[in-house]
Amino acid sequence: MPKLKVGKRRTSAAQEDYLKALFRISGRAATLVPNARLAEEMGVSPGSVSEMLGKLATLGLIVHDPYRGARLTPDGLKVAVEMIRHHRLIETYLVRALGYGWDEVHEEADRLEHAISERLEERMWQALGQPAFDPHGDPIPAPDGTLVEHPTLPLQSAPAGSEVTVSRISDRDPAKLRAVERLGLTPGRRVMVVEESVWESPIVVSLDGSQISVPLGLARAIRVEGDAEGGTKPPG
Repeated sequence: MPKLKVGKRRTSAAQEDYLKALFRISGRAATLVPNARLAEEMGVSPGSVSEMLGKLATLGLIVHDPYRGARLTPDGLKVAVEMIRHHRLIETYLVRALGYGWDEVHEEADRLEHAISERLEERMWQALGQPAFDPHGDPIPAPDGTLVEHPTLPLQSAPAGSEVTVSRISDRDPAKLRAVERLGLTPGRRVMVVEESVWESPIVVSLDGSQISVPLGLARAIRVEGDAEGGTKPPG
């Protein structure tokens, strides 16, 4: 996946961050992401968003309607997926090869994803055994940009009596990752939902014969798959 170049200019780290954020919000959908939603995702002012979207539109990486929002063009999508591949490969390498905790790698990967070469990306992928998932259960895009997303739902939405497999946990909150790990609810673990949340109370799941109370804030962050959603998959 060669880096996209527009004329003689390569996309900047800031531009890549915006493209990746658009993808996080809308995926491959052609729907427009409102400026306010993107500002919230990026943690910046609406004015900063408008300025950057204007630049990205000029480069042909997005379609931008000032009143309705923005969406990725095919070229913008390529850059976004490439950054996601870099990010998830780096996280996987840091955990498997360098002994980082899964709660330590997000910020490191955020910094490094813009800097690694395609040669290093390929060598990391081969050295790791061509992994399909990162340590948090997120799928790693293939070298050709293919990204297979399995249908998932938040643990909080799984009905009582259902058996589900922990699939993914967001890498963006280290404290939540540590709490999930303490509870043993890491990707690949199979649990049964014993009690659903009532009036924002914790949900209760059964894991290895023990009942665990899961705070609702964590249950919202844990994505699961059930048999109805296509069965289980291996963790990263």
